[in-house]
Amino acid sequence: MKSWIHSLTGLVLCLLLSACATAPMPAAPVQLFHDALFKPSAEDFSAERVFAFSPAMQDYLDIGMRTQLRSKGSRQGLLDALYNKSSLQLEYDASYTRDASQAFADRRGNCLSLVIMTAAFAKQLGLPVRYQSVYVDEVWSRTGDLYFLTGHVNLSLGRSLSESRETLADGSMLTIDFLRQEPGSRQRNQVIEEHTIVAMFMNNRAAENLQAGHIDEAYWWTRAALTADPKLLAAYNTLGVVYRRHGDLVLAEAPLRHVLAQEPANTQAMSNLVLLLKDLGRPGESAQVAQVLAQLQPYPPYKFFDMGLEAMRAGEFQKAKDLFSKEIERSAYFHEFHFWLGLANYGLGDLAGARKQLSLAVENSPTQGDRQLYTSKLDLLKVRRSPLDHMR
Repeated sequence: MKSWIHSLTGLVLCLLLSACATAPMPAAPVQLFHDALFKPSAEDFSAERVFAFSPAMQDYLDIGMRTQLRSKGSRQGLLDALYNKSSLQLEYDASYTRDASQAFADRRGNCLSLVIMTAAFAKQLGLPVRYQSVYVDEVWSRTGDLYFLTGHVNLSLGRSLSESRETLADGSMLTIDFLRQEPGSRQRNQVIEEHTIVAMFMNNRAAENLQAGHIDEAYWWTRAALTADPKLLAAYNTLGVVYRRHGDLVLAEAPLRHVLAQEPANTQAMSNLVLLLKDLGRPGESAQVAQVLAQLQPYPPYKFFDMGLEAMRAGEFQKAKDLFSKEIERSAYFHEFHFWLGLANYGLGDLAGARKQLSLAVENSPTQGDRQLYTSKLDLLKVRRSPLDHMR
């Protein structure tokens, strides 16, 4: 990456940031919303749709889960019926964020979708549910000129009141996590309320619509997120992105300033503000914010990766390998980094190293499409020594 400020031409979205609301929630500042600028939508933006229990889900609860529930109790029976490979055969898939009924119908979802679907079943069974935002190393992804910071959530389940006298605070909750954890690692969690889960779902939908170029839909999803949880700062950041993408540069500043008033070191809002101030013809202010940002984030997302791509284009495979390895050191499970490290190894003639990295790319792929793509490249590498161009 030649220059971070110049190459970061899109705005940073944080898909899953949590905020635990324990005090009464104030409403989101109404002056930040400008509904008249956006086309009305027929989409259902209600909080109720997120956990809505479909007839197909009810049938599975009544019939498909009957044996497990009777023999193992509600909690363990639910988990076996949902996540045992011989039962529902759910798959992790981050192509988009599904609500409970969509995740069940598709038999797949990202961590937030699977949390929502599991909670919907748990509620039907009368199981206590607790949600957690999990502190993880920053994982960035990029689509075009949009950068995304992805967080992680999980949930804990108790036993039904008919099966136990336990409460949420008695330490007997069972935590279910849908991402692989390092052996022996300890998670740091923050308990969050259900309305925050709802807001996260809506903010994800906003980001996904932005990614697809559906600016009007993105606005209404963002508005719904802030209605559900006015403390979800990620959604204010998304709102700033929406206004800038819509061409309303003056309006984009207020949501970003709102975030920074609460969290002065929020690098996502700061990154967006740097770009926005330049767009507004205020280069001096932009430079001031950029200077603070550089102190907080000396190595921006994708810095080493983009430098690695430049080295690959120049045929400097060892340099590219070193740079891709640096990126992996701070984002160990991002599929694209492993893929390109595999290409660098291939360029160096290290076929074993190339196969290892492509296997890791397959293993860490967030969508079925990515898995199929990397699998095809891995299969090609296994059967012959093909030119590097065949793997691009």
